[in-house]
Amino acid sequence: MSKPRITIDDFSKIEVQIGTVRSAERVPETDKLLRLTVDFGEASLRQIVSGIAAYVAEPESLVNRQLAFVTNLEPRTIRGLESDGMLFAVGSDETFAFVTPDRPVPPGTSAH
Repeated sequence: MSKPRITIDDFSKIEVQIGTVRSAERVPETDKLLRLTVDFGEASLRQIVSGIAAYVAEPESLVNRQLAFVTNLEPRTIRGLESDGMLFAVGSDETFAFVTPDRPVPPGTSAH
């Protein structure tokens, strides 16, 4: 199912940056949620809550991985936790995959 086409101006509003995961843990009393603490090279780390627990057997395996995130969404509260960004991944079920750089880059590096 295709979504409507957008203009380049619409696309330019989306900020995708590479973040380095500093901690990852399951959100208690949920089946789907992980709480990530992510370094984007800012003054403080960001908390991002993501529904990826089904794809990650050991949350600790994400620590120090560099992943892509949408970083300019308005924060929202999920299960009482503020989430300040969204993991950018592809696929679902057996095709699920993280979007990650092919070599280390500084935290906060923007996609373009």
